[in-house]
Amino acid sequence: MRIKPKSPREALQPEPAPGPPQRSRHVRNPLVILVNMIISLAVIGLATLGGVLYFGKEKFEEAGPLQEDATVVISSGAGLSGITDRLSSQGVIEDSLIDEWIFNLGIRFYKNATKLKAGEYAFAPGVSMQEIMTDLVEGNAVTHSVTVPEGWTTAQIIERVRAHPVLSGEITEIPREGDLLPETYTFARGTTRQEVLEQMKAAQEKLLAEIWERRSEDLPVTSPEELVILASIVEKETALADERPRVAGVFVNRLNRNMRLQSDPTILYGLYGSEAWLKDRSAIKQSELKADNKYNTYQIDGLPPGPIGNPGRAAMEAVANPSRTKDLYFVADGTGGHVFAETYEQHQENVRKWRQIERDLREAEQNAQTQPATSN
Repeated sequence: MRIKPKSPREALQPEPAPGPPQRSRHVRNPLVILVNMIISLAVIGLATLGGVLYFGKEKFEEAGPLQEDATVVISSGAGLSGITDRLSSQGVIEDSLIDEWIFNLGIRFYKNATKLKAGEYAFAPGVSMQEIMTDLVEGNAVTHSVTVPEGWTTAQIIERVRAHPVLSGEITEIPREGDLLPETYTFARGTTRQEVLEQMKAAQEKLLAEIWERRSEDLPVTSPEELVILASIVEKETALADERPRVAGVFVNRLNRNMRLQSDPTILYGLYGSEAWLKDRSAIKQSELKADNKYNTYQIDGLPPGPIGNPGRAAMEAVANPSRTKDLYFVADGTGGHVFAETYEQHQENVRKWRQIERDLREAEQNAQTQPATSN
């Protein structure tokens, strides 16, 4: 197509710009407009959600408001909302709806809402919500302890357990003498007294089974129960760990020869029962040696009918594997230990020496009491 030539004047005039293109019929379609709006809102929503999650994550992991060490008790059955209220009321997390909401959401995000454990928790200053969650899930609670000395009677142990200020509940079942293992036991707040006793009993059963399995084969005790009885006597005869196997050896030798054990502590237990070790007794009277007493090993053959306390690990190990000696006697040596003898004549000489030591000690005490005080 040929372009019509313009006049010189027209040629100098600019040509008009073309108009905007006509909008597509598809763009003007209401459905397209709706889809575009939905996509835009979705993008904005995702961006907003991402921002909220980022803010929440940062808040969940950052240092908290706690200014000094705090101990918080989480009771059983408190639930997530109850735990949150307790933490915020004690300043471990910020007492605000936003922070409580973030804590709740964080716990649920990690799927730990049903895994939080009751107990007493110690939190350091600045502890974060995430660290709080970890402690509650792992049960990193504050632990308390109760210590049971070796040789204590069950009644003494129960009295100590009852007096512990952190333990809760009543004791519903009294264990038998010798059924508890003397040790230090740890527990969290909320533990009951009965649960601690059951823990002691389970520990004794487990240890006794292990010791019984590795015992010497030629022992005169025929059951784990008899081992505990003899160990309880050994426990009361000496407080020195290195003497226990030798003391056990004396009693084993006596049982093998059908000799009576002749152990003074058995007389006291027969006389006073669970109160025996609370008595201030340093000697046995001749009348008590001859008294009718089912625990009196000067009068009965073999072992008494039951333990005279709760023996510890070392005493039971000593009975299970006693020293291989010919010793049949022992007596105190004045230093806290004992001197041993194979014959009665040797023993009598050792007893004579001990009597002299006792006399010397009494005289020294009397002299100290009668000596006049000196003035400065």
